[in-house]
Amino acid sequence: MEITARSTCTAVAVSLLLAALAACAPLDPVAEKAEIELVINNSIGWALTKDTVMLYDCLAHDSTFFIYHPSAQATVIGWEPFTRIVHESWMDPAFRATRFAVKDLRINLSGSGKVAWYSALLDDFGEWQGQPAGWENARWTGVLEKRDGRWVITQMHFSFAVEQIRAEEEEAAEG
Repeated sequence: MEITARSTCTAVAVSLLLAALAACAPLDPVAEKAEIELVINNSIGWALTKDTVMLYDCLAHDSTFFIYHPSAQATVIGWEPFTRIVHESWMDPAFRATRFAVKDLRINLSGSGKVAWYSALLDDFGEWQGQPAGWENARWTGVLEKRDGRWVITQMHFSFAVEQIRAEEEEAAEG
């Protein structure tokens, strides 16, 4: 078989067409949401075994990574500050995660399929120096981007409903 410039051009054109069609393949929202849910769960569940590889695989490693915590002093801006917090607090032997639950999870996908956002209620419990600590019914929202074929969290926000805060304050005052 003789390979000519024409057959080479045809082969290249067909290859490019197939690649373009593959890139335009319809998004499978069920599969994408399952991947996103796994990332969301792993971003908290890593602490049960202190598996930082699992945690870091879930997150954007750049200066735009951002977390709002209920305490203003705990706001995180950027990857480097976040990794310092991981090693100074959660990796400290005084900390031990005991259980977590992601409840009422809602995941939404952008039309492009490259951005997603979620909301949930989070129960996240552990111990610090043997004393119980944690959050119950923390409101948790976040944004993910699909980068290099993987979903990563780029932003998170944790807060508590004002009614929950008041009830906890009243309970503490009574008890």
